[in-house]
Amino acid sequence: MTAVAVGAPRAATGARFFSDTAVLTGRSLRHILRSPDTIITTAVTPIALMLLFVYVFGGAIDLGADQGSYIDYMLPGILLITIASGIAYTAYRLFLDMQGGIFERFQSLPISRSGVLWAHVLTSLVSIVVSLAIVIGVALLMGFRTGASIGAWLGVAGLLVLFTLALTWLAVIAGLSAKTVDGASAFSYPLIFLPFISSAFVPTESMPGPVQWFAENQPVTSIVDSIRALFAGQPVGSDIWVAMAWLVGILVVAYAISMSIYRRKIS
Repeated sequence: MTAVAVGAPRAATGARFFSDTAVLTGRSLRHILRSPDTIITTAVTPIALMLLFVYVFGGAIDLGADQGSYIDYMLPGILLITIASGIAYTAYRLFLDMQGGIFERFQSLPISRSGVLWAHVLTSLVSIVVSLAIVIGVALLMGFRTGASIGAWLGVAGLLVLFTLALTWLAVIAGLSAKTVDGASAFSYPLIFLPFISSAFVPTESMPGPVQWFAENQPVTSIVDSIRALFAGQPVGSDIWVAMAWLVGILVVAYAISMSIYRRKIS
């Protein structure tokens, strides 16, 4: 990190925020490059689930003639599970920094306070994007095909990035609030499980009444249905707006809570 005189003015301009965040993000990314098993582990579980569902359970699931192959149907849910798996490492790394006194050292330097958290968030985004690329590559080898246009691919990318940011800021809350390492990462387990009670793997019409109601009214279903429609080159309808409302709402609330906790921690 660039040396800065202790006691220099703490006020951070917009340029200072971006430069500080870039330096701190580079620091976090170097840690990941030294330990690439983080990205590999994030991708292994979704790939294992793809293999299990496509080659073991796929033949027993009736999607109807208009739904195409099962790998095409279930890939959106697998991508969301990939993201939910990856954010656990964000909470873990943030917790270790808090416990190791790194944040206290940063407070003696005239750097942007929020830049410290954004560095962890951007590091999470980069590592998860790499994991998503690996999972999509394996899906293509398994027979995934899409007629999506460039615009549709950009729409899918936008939803996945927004989903990653929303969940990563939730991970920041866990990393700042946890008392143990296990507690920092365990919060992601319900998020990984959520796609299983949605339209990610089977149509919601096949579920019992109360489960169907929950599946159709939780955020994952609208996100999955939007990504699936974009991959298939079909109209997304109102699902995209429902998905965007969920994602933006979660992101704004999680960011506000994270910054509030962070200010209390460093005050």
